[in-house]
Amino acid sequence: MTIRLLELLYFMAPAYLANMAPPFARYWPGWNRPIHERLLGSHKTVAGAMMGVVAGILATAAQAAIDAPFGLVDYAYWPLLGLGFGVGAMAGDCLKSLFKRRLGVAAGVPWVPFDQLDFPIGALALVGPWARLSWLDVSLILAVTFIGDLAVNRIAFRIGIKDSAW
Repeated sequence: MTIRLLELLYFMAPAYLANMAPPFARYWPGWNRPIHERLLGSHKTVAGAMMGVVAGILATAAQAAIDAPFGLVDYAYWPLLGLGFGVGAMAGDCLKSLFKRRLGVAAGVPWVPFDQLDFPIGALALVGPWARLSWLDVSLILAVTFIGDLAVNRIAFRIGIKDSAW
């Protein structure tokens, strides 16, 4: 079970990095407008989304270069995998924000568990079929991601990268 969990975490690493990249867009010195402030809020920016997609692609490229024996997918297609991880993670996050705004939940207000599970669900929707994951695999990914996301966001808030602990 421990080996399988490590395989799943390795598989999901590009999605995790894609999800962690957008808050760094606040340090981008150039143009960084909201994607659509009314629908998604002011914190979903074009530069942040692009950073997330690029992070997913670069992380998958690194995995392809490492060629670890425990990879769950064929990294010969790493550009498509990376794009799937990055776009899936960003799309999941944006879709959650759209629902959050439509339901009147204010920005920065915790919306558990959706704030934690939006990006892995988006990424898994695009790349999960390539890995032929079981329902147990998906459940493990979501459970570990939920706990890990809570911890990482609290750390990012404490060191000043994020404006809220969520």
